[in-house]
Amino acid sequence: MRLSHQTIELNPTHPFVIARGGYAHHRNVIVRLIDDDGVEGFGEAAPNRYYGESVSTVIAALGQFKPLLERADPFALESIEASLYRVLRGNASAKSAVSAALHDLIGKKLGLPVYRLWGLDGSTALQSSFTIAIAENHELERRVAEARDYPILKIKLGTDRDMEIVRIVRNAAADKRLRVDANAAWTAKHAVRMSDFLADNQVEMLEQPVPANDVEGLRFVRERSKLPVFADESCLVATDIAKLAGAVDGINIKLAKCGGLREALRMVHAARALDMQVMAGCMIESSLGISAIAQISPLLDAADFDGAALLSNDPYIGATIKGGSIQLPDGPGLGATPAPAVDLSAAFQSA
Repeated sequence: MRLSHQTIELNPTHPFVIARGGYAHHRNVIVRLIDDDGVEGFGEAAPNRYYGESVSTVIAALGQFKPLLERADPFALESIEASLYRVLRGNASAKSAVSAALHDLIGKKLGLPVYRLWGLDGSTALQSSFTIAIAENHELERRVAEARDYPILKIKLGTDRDMEIVRIVRNAAADKRLRVDANAAWTAKHAVRMSDFLADNQVEMLEQPVPANDVEGLRFVRERSKLPVFADESCLVATDIAKLAGAVDGINIKLAKCGGLREALRMVHAARALDMQVMAGCMIESSLGISAIAQISPLLDAADFDGAALLSNDPYIGATIKGGSIQLPDGPGLGATPAPAVDLSAAFQSA
């Protein structure tokens, strides 16, 4: 297989701010694989500095993967992903882009969506949350109004005015389901105090209230919280899940954390074996990246697939959360295609 890539710039409609910072623009890397028959597969890397990645590290990683992919059998998905882990540790978003491109290629060769290759029912209409990032009070009200079509809102917290933010969103969205994500910004004791307040405001879920390495803090919160507690930054790959059993109610899977679709499936099954709930999410990504993680949506209890819906310039068409419900494309592979009038073919470079 021949490997190439291009860098794209994605512009959120509003600056995307969470507890540890934010940005007005984001650069991702599109990966293309072409087999000997000329069939193409595409995937998207969404590097995040919190996990030690950047566009530069993704491109460097792809260069390391190139010799392996050139001689690989594209149908050997499991062994290829295992080999990527042997070539490099970390670099999860780069690996996930290769994984998505491989699955896209194989689905196209067989003429089937990836979820159907896995025996999943794509008609399952799971709902996705829509994120309300940290902003000033008047801006929060405007963003809630813009999100009128989405029945579930996820509020980003981790400020010195968290209660005020929740009150504003709840008042502006009296009929919506609310979830909260503190992005590891609280202490365990503060999280417990906040959980009482959140429950009083009909919030239904609390995500990653304490720092990623504080498993006992998660356990402390879960034992005292009125809300289900989910781990995000504390849970990267399947081997993290056992240590979280009893400390959280569920986990959040992201391809940019776990490194690929095969690993995402392992995480689902590992969590189910330990009687944990499963949600999946995304970074700021185009519809190509969302179409990859959306393939596992029939296996989930909850989803946060709004990465492309937050953009002003999505260069792909694929899985959507129109009206809040996840709609999987029925095309082969990931089912994602370039948006009309977007020519992405000329910019690909050899890894």
